[in-house]
Formats: sequence, structure tokens, C-alpha cells
Amino acid sequence: MIFRQLFEPLSSTYTYLLGCEDTGAAVLIDPVVNAIERDLALIAALRLRLELTLDTHIHADHITAARHLKERVGSRIAAPAIDRLPCVEVPVEEGRPVAVGSVRLAPLHTPGHTDGHFAYVCGDRVFTGDALLIDGCGRTDFQSGDAAALYRSVREKLFTLPDEHLVYPAHDYQGRRVSSIAQERARNPRLGGERTLDEFRRIMAELKLPYPKFIDYAVPGNRECGVCPQGLPDELKAYCGRMTESRQG
Repeated sequence: MIFRQLFEPLSSTYTYLLGCEDTGAAVLIDPVVNAIERDLALIAALRLRLELTLDTHIHADHITAARHLKERVGSRIAAPAIDRLPCVEVPVEEGRPVAVGSVRLAPLHTPGHTDGHFAYVCGDRVFTGDALLIDGCGRTDFQSGDAAALYRSVREKLFTLPDEHLVYPAHDYQGRRVSSIAQERARNPRLGGERTLDEFRRIMAELKLPYPKFIDYAVPGNRECGVCPQGLPDELKAYCGRMTESRQG
């Protein structure tokens, strides 16, 4: 399998490119709209063909590139079926693998950050989205978040994967790129070790994080599989990059 981990610095988002060496078919997990040119250039350089985009959930901190990539190269849009987005062509459900060439991803429903959140297992890798981060987890105080659901998703699903499975999150804010199930199970300060549900609930309630600055634009745009909204304030236009310019031009 061809594999690349890509980083978008504005939202600190990791996008993952997985390609089949035999067929040249590829999938992008959590693509970001203002990184489209980077992703398409890499796909071309590797002589791959983008067949599918696959989001872990409805994002609140960036706009997915799913719709624009479909318009540019004809890739299909895959996303969790539970969200019932009319723009999705490949609805994802647990127990139904997603295949692109020889690349097979097993979806795991991991609610808590959002109720429709999914992680994807591929061989000895797991793409955990915002459910499980390196030494952390996604917040649970907005967009159908539920601390108890996230605790169960991580402890009863992700932490039951083999120790050696590599953890590839959707974000990291300290330059870290990969962890492992064994490491997170042992050391994650929010969810690892002997952490109880009550302790986790208290940790999440005491975070007191600021309201996400892009959420009011990102969530409606991502419910349409990646529409950059018109009328963005100047300080947020970078989140859509050239897409904002094209809509206003």
C-alpha cells in the first residue's frame, strides 16, 4: 500500500492518502479544501487515481474537500451513513468494509466527539479522527458531543485493538505524527490507564475551551460535503483559500 500523511497547518489537520499499488486507485481520509492543490499534485506525482474521499465526521474546524475533489477528478464521496447527508454517495456503516483497489478499511462507529463519528482500521493502522488524539481526545461540549459515549468508544472499541496498531489522528497541535494503541491505552492522560468514566467526565467538563471560531461556517458547509460559505469574515477567508475567491469572483 502507498501511504502518505499530510498536514494542513491552519486547522492542524492530518489528511491521509492511501493508494493501491496494483490498480493505482486511491482514497483520501479527511481532505481539507484549502489543501486541494497539494493533494492533487501528490496524487499525480505518485501516478495514482483518486477514487474516493472519506471523512471521519462532520468537521467543525475546516471545510472538507470532498465536493470540490469530486468536481475536479470525479472521486466519490464517502461519509458516515448516520448523518444522512444527501451529497454522500458511499454511506459508511460499521461492519461494511470500504474498499479502494486492494486497500480495505474497516469502519468503527466511535461516537462522542460527534454522534456520527467513525474511525477506520486498515491493516495495522487505525485512523481515529477526533475520537482519539495523541495524549488526548476530541472535545465533547458541542455538535452532539457526549463524554460518556466517547469514553465507551475509546475504551471499548479503539483500546481493544492490538497493541501494535498505529494510531493516526485527525489533528495534532504539537508536531506529533503517530502513536500506538499500547501507548494511548497506557499513557493517554484523559482516557488511559485506570481512568474512570466519572474522572473523564470531570476532565472534559473542566476544560473550558473557547467556542470554535469556524464552527458556524464549517458545519453547514460540511453538511453539504464541502461548500465554502459566502460572506466569510476576512479573518476566516484563509480556511477556504482559493475556493472563497472563486465563489466571490
